[in-house]
Amino acid sequence: MFHTYIIASRRNGTIYAGSTDDLIKRVWEHKEKVRKGFTAKHDVHILVWCEAHESREAAFRRERQIKEWRRSWKLRMIEEDNPTWRDLYDDLVGPNSAPPGR
Repeated sequence: MFHTYIIASRRNGTIYAGSTDDLIKRVWEHKEKVRKGFTAKHDVHILVWCEAHESREAAFRRERQIKEWRRSWKLRMIEEDNPTWRDLYDDLVGPNSAPPGR
């Protein structure tokens, strides 16, 4: 399964759209700042929206589509599915889970 996702620094803060074949691991990498870059620099680590796709290509196309959108459209999409901007990562891994790969 492949995913397109949006992470944020806080409600209405900096947002980032990406795609991956391992959503739990990728969001964990954002949270732990494993890869240096935009999300680490701006402390973007809260999973606020995600969508599953059958193929890597479909997830990547959706990511590119979202990146072209106006910010207001992205915020509206997040708030339709997640009005409180709750961190959806906790739903994926459950409480007291070990880091990916351990």
